[in-house]
Amino acid sequence: MKKSELVTLVAEQVGLSKKDTEKTIDTVFAAIGDALAQGDKIQLSGFGTFETRPRAARTGHDPRTGDPIEIAAAIVPAFKPGKALKDKVDGK
Repeated sequence: MKKSELVTLVAEQVGLSKKDTEKTIDTVFAAIGDALAQGDKIQLSGFGTFETRPRAARTGHDPRTGDPIEIAAAIVPAFKPGKALKDKVDGK
């Protein structure tokens, strides 16, 4: 599903205009991104948890040449689904 399809679906279910719905969705995503950038964890009951995790430096390979390259350590976003989301996806 693309963002435009999500906006249409939510707008129809909530009864808002697509413009207002898109602004709301953009605001939610921005808030999640801002919180993660500050190192906060976002827990949405019944949905899941967004958090950041450290990724260690490692050696990779250049796909064109096969030469080894160093990949720097980084902080990456992670998502852990909640039980209700897992059950819904599994069809329970």
